[in-house]
Amino acid sequence: MADVEEAVAVCFVVRIDDESLGSFNSCDGLGVEFTVEQREEGGNNGMVWQLPTRIKYSNVKLSRPVTKDSAKIIKWIAGMAAGIARKTAVIEARTLEGTVIASWALSGVVPVRWSGPQLSADSPKVATETLELAHHGFLTSAR
Repeated sequence: MADVEEAVAVCFVVRIDDESLGSFNSCDGLGVEFTVEQREEGGNNGMVWQLPTRIKYSNVKLSRPVTKDSAKIIKWIAGMAAGIARKTAVIEARTLEGTVIASWALSGVVPVRWSGPQLSADSPKVATETLELAHHGFLTSAR
């Protein structure tokens, strides 16, 4: 049997233009959708043409408990006040030992939303934050 390391317990390390935002314990939305138009050709009853028209990339949502790395996200978002600049992001899925299992490089990244923790003395929950990113697509290799 081949030596395969399964991603049972992973964390997601995120870099924006080589600046680390730290690790996240949840990553959702890495995906792409190809919009297809159907065209029927007269006299051809054996098939319907499937013509790809657009590519849509879903937003990526990253979540984690609040840590000292949370300040890095706020610093990046605060820097957007001077003008929005699209960045390159790399998301790496790593084992708890730090071995990279898979990585995704995203082009044209901008933050869409940041949700901070809901703090309450009545609730013993862990304070978490969520960062949502929009992007223009995947790059062929992570830097």
